[in-house]
Formats: sequence, C-alpha cells, structure tokens
Amino acid sequence: MKRIILTLMMAATSACATPSAEPTREDGMARLGDTIFVDGPNVMPIQVIEDSRCPRGTACVWEGRVVLRVEVTGGAWAQTMDLVSGEPQQVADGALTLVSVLPEAGSGEPLPESYRFAFEFDGGL
Repeated sequence: MKRIILTLMMAATSACATPSAEPTREDGMARLGDTIFVDGPNVMPIQVIEDSRCPRGTACVWEGRVVLRVEVTGGAWAQTMDLVSGEPQQVADGALTLVSVLPEAGSGEPLPESYRFAFEFDGGL
C-alpha cells in the first residue's frame, strides 16, 4: 500500500514540474516578448524605442536605425539594455548585436506585433 501511495505521489509531483526548456525559435527571429537563445545569452525584445529607418524606394540623407530595449539573461544574471541596429554591445564575455529587423521600413508605421528581430553573439568560450 505504501508503494502505491509513494508511486502516485511521485507521478503527481512530476506532472506539476515545469519543463526547463531552453528558449529557442526555429526561424532565428524573436518578436516582442519572445525569448530567444543567441549562442550564449537569452535575449527578449521588450520595446522598440526608435525606428528611424529610411523607407524602401526613397532617397534619405541618413539610413536611420532601430533602437530596441531588450532583457539579456545568462546563468544567474539579467540585464536590460538598449541595442542599436548593427552596433555590438558588450554583454558578459562577448558582444551582442541586433543584426536584422523585419518588416523592412515602408511607408507606414509597423505594428508592434509585426516586428521580428535577429541577433548575433560574438564571444564566449
């Protein structure tokens, strides 16, 4: 009888356990609020601070940029920072770069839920 109760308790406890899945996306892109593993740290885009990219098909003096607020985590640490597209930012033992922002700049303001971001991490062992 004790074995049955013990077995049932173990089964119930394991059913309540949360999976320790590492955040990943198959397309390598993250939306606002998604967490993605980037060759070392995990990165979660929080908010687009600036999107001043030059719309396609127009002549601009400056190509513009995207500034994205992200939360970066790794092991026991977490850090919030603003990434500027194409500019590496020091994180832990390497550099994190916002390398791609979709949709491309167009004539209108993209909706927050339509944004997708790709990152690169250069560093680590």
